[in-house]
Amino acid sequence: MNKFISKYLGDRAFWSSALRLAIPIAAQNLLMSSFTIVDTLMIGQLGDIELSSVGMAGQWSWLMGLVMFGLNSGASVFISQYWGVRDIKNIRGIFAILLWHTLGVSAIFAAVGFFAPNTVVSIFNDTPEIVAAGASYLTIAAFSYFGIALNNVFSTLLRSTENVKLPMYASAVSTVVNAILDYGLIFGAFGLPAMGIEGAALATVISSWIAPIIVLVVSIRQKNMLIMRFREFFTFGKALLFKFYRISSPVVFNESMWGLGTMLYNVIFARLGYENYAAITILRTVEGVPFVFFVGLCNACCVMVGKNIGRGEREDAIRDARRFAVLVPITALLLGLGVVALRPLIITMYSHGGNLTDVTVNAAMGILLIYGLEMGMKNIPYIQIVGIFRSGGDTKTGVKYDLVCLWLISLPLTFLSAFVFKLPFIAVYAVMLLAEDTLKVFLCLRHFISRKWIKPLTEQGIEAASVEAEPDI
Repeated sequence: MNKFISKYLGDRAFWSSALRLAIPIAAQNLLMSSFTIVDTLMIGQLGDIELSSVGMAGQWSWLMGLVMFGLNSGASVFISQYWGVRDIKNIRGIFAILLWHTLGVSAIFAAVGFFAPNTVVSIFNDTPEIVAAGASYLTIAAFSYFGIALNNVFSTLLRSTENVKLPMYASAVSTVVNAILDYGLIFGAFGLPAMGIEGAALATVISSWIAPIIVLVVSIRQKNMLIMRFREFFTFGKALLFKFYRISSPVVFNESMWGLGTMLYNVIFARLGYENYAAITILRTVEGVPFVFFVGLCNACCVMVGKNIGRGEREDAIRDARRFAVLVPITALLLGLGVVALRPLIITMYSHGGNLTDVTVNAAMGILLIYGLEMGMKNIPYIQIVGIFRSGGDTKTGVKYDLVCLWLISLPLTFLSAFVFKLPFIAVYAVMLLAEDTLKVFLCLRHFISRKWIKPLTEQGIEAASVEAEPDI
């Protein structure tokens, strides 16, 4: 029994390493999620229209976040494996490449959000009140995108080199500032003007710059991996740049197309009524809380598996990957049952004051039930694709699985359920989840067992991978 537990759930050494990495990362992401929760809780007090419009405007920054996640996730493949052999020169080269690309993405999204906010919001709903409110929020919030970009890039480098506490502390300060400014600028407290949803946007802009500034100042004092010579930001070399494109491009394409597909889900939901979309806004906020645990475990998996593969310790990488593959769905099942049990309390937090309609409340109760029950299955592909396959150097398989299941199966079925078969809103949401995840779970587990996801980038790893071994998953 002890051998079985150690094989699939880990031993003391595994848990020591995993928790040392996962807890600060999960805490940082919890703080970042609470950033959004505070916004939506306070905006929810203004009514359905305000909550729905901000949720729609927020989809633009959410899509940007996924593109950035693709860039950062692709870069972490390199950094974690290079960190395993302490290849500092190439780590800094990848960081410089990542920084310039991420700033470019944020500039594009900020420009569109500032100059064409009505167009962005009207993608989801063309009700004049919704468009006007969402556009007023997005015009201001667009100035937060550069701060968000810098925070993501800094966190990726520090996390992948096992410096996980500094980003967590910086996010804690940023979250506290955001909560104070939200309350003051939305409702006019602390002598500040009452600006409503525009106040929420301004609070987001100010607080989004707090974390990267703190990280940079502390890094200068610590002289950690973030601090580089000025010329290193421009002298990373063509060979490394092309290698970055070869490995990272599938990840960026994957996350961008998955994000676009998810936006189309939200367009479908928004066309089913702004009250139903207000329920989706509540769900999108709530699901960020349990997801922080998976982000923490997934990042720990990336570092531990990537380091072992980079060092050529193939069997250790497989051993740790197997443990994370079992641990994540078990954790998801338990957290999902928690969400189901706490649904009434969650909805009460948002409907306090009676500003949400019964349609919104009932829809939120229904989709939170489905989300909680399906959470265990949903996170199997997440840990496999993002945590295991990518850290192993396999960035292409996830593209096929994600995009086939989303674009060819789930999106068409969701559209048909909503507009052809005219199923109830809650049933449409259930179709979306099950259609995307069922086949993907099977495909991911099959690929994991095959070990074909092991594609090292370092010389040590490539040499070890040339020695074939029989699968023992």
